[in-house]
Amino acid sequence: MSDGGARTVRAGRRSVQVHRPDKVLFPGGADAAAYTKGDLVDYHRAVAPYMLPHLRGRPLMLDRRPDGVDGPAFMQKNTPDAYPDWITRAEVAKEGGTVTHTVCDDTATLLHLVDQASITLHRWLSRTRRIDRPDRLVFDLDPQGDDFEAVREAARLLGGLLDELRLPSAPMTTGSRGLHIVVPLSGEHDFDDVRAFARDVAETLAAAHPDRLTTAVRKKDRGDRLYLDVQRNAYAQTAVAPYTVRALPGAPVATPFPWDRLDDPDLHARRWTVADAVEQARSDPWAALPRRGRALGPARRRLAALRG
Repeated sequence: MSDGGARTVRAGRRSVQVHRPDKVLFPGGADAAAYTKGDLVDYHRAVAPYMLPHLRGRPLMLDRRPDGVDGPAFMQKNTPDAYPDWITRAEVAKEGGTVTHTVCDDTATLLHLVDQASITLHRWLSRTRRIDRPDRLVFDLDPQGDDFEAVREAARLLGGLLDELRLPSAPMTTGSRGLHIVVPLSGEHDFDDVRAFARDVAETLAAAHPDRLTTAVRKKDRGDRLYLDVQRNAYAQTAVAPYTVRALPGAPVATPFPWDRLDDPDLHARRWTVADAVEQARSDPWAALPRRGRALGPARRRLAALRG
């Protein structure tokens, strides 16, 4: 339903007003399609059943682009007072105070965030009920430049090492340049323990392949090597959510895929967009990932044995 400059969208028991649905957020170009706010609403309505399980109960940081992806951007942590009262909020401790994050628990909230031109949703790796105990570990494979073959090779090596440690894992395109490798955790370890383990894994892999991989935080120390980034595994840090849109030409989407697609020659970091990510989501690409996460104790002992 449309009313002048607004469109009313039904989402479960709620109706969400989408203002200026014809506003172009992705201008498009020679090699990229243009998308309006209304197009993003349609995408998020369709992808919600697959996206919401990755968002529920998690504080969010929002990348908002009110004037479209070519305009100013700002990262929003605090939930504005003007947001509807039915949207879940989570007051989270920070140094010197608290932050009241938005939590996206339903489709109506997701569509309201799109109406606010929240292009990319960055999620915490823990849930509000146990805010200091992450249930996800993320390795960010960050190449120098746009060398996806280096990303593919690093993912293959990391996946092999995680298999040796008997940790289930799943890959996801970031919609930008690299891949995220996600490991589900039991939620019994704190952030310091999880990040220390992730760092040990990354350093072990980089030591075995020093000409191709690095854990150097400073760019000037990396050379042309791919950076194994584990910095997201910390309190108050975030990672892009599965099926979220990135603020780049063509509206690429951070998209899960199964390990057996890693060698697909058509695969790259921006392989899926709002035009086809829903179809990929319907294929249940992480079906092989166990629903219950693992504790890190056994994997830590296996890693110690490998490191000698």
